[in-house]
Amino acid sequence: MEFQSLSRFYLLLSLTILFLAPFHAQAKIKVTYCDKKADYPVKVSGVEISPDPVESGKPATFKISATSSKAIYGGEVVIGVSYVGVPVHTERIDLCHEVSCPVANGNFLISHTQTLPSITPPGPYSLKMTLKNDRDEVLTCIKFNFKIVFGSFVSDM
Repeated sequence: MEFQSLSRFYLLLSLTILFLAPFHAQAKIKVTYCDKKADYPVKVSGVEISPDPVESGKPATFKISATSSKAIYGGEVVIGVSYVGVPVHTERIDLCHEVSCPVANGNFLISHTQTLPSITPPGPYSLKMTLKNDRDEVLTCIKFNFKIVFGSFVSDM
């Protein structure tokens, strides 16, 4: 009798893990446009962060999927990061270092990897990304939230 109860328990546990595994996978990141009334020529279709949550002291990759209604010959990506509402980091990146220029009209991917210092405080962060062309015109501007946790420490013991 005890064996059957244990078998049922493991079966139930296995089914629960199998059922919940897809929900534990990376949650979809909610992206909002900086100006909800603007008709940006570049539309962002998604953001992927790996790992999610980001770990301090380890590389993090941000991938932004987008579609452009016209070719982009150059420009810059301006990134601003805030921690609990306080700006903590601003960076300007040459667009052609992140993607192959010129970017033809249609779908493209901006991928940026950066290692955060191991002393980066854990908690909620927000990122604002503005994409400008080579004439300094704003092509898109988005905001999204992400989380940073302490990275695992390797012990010599």
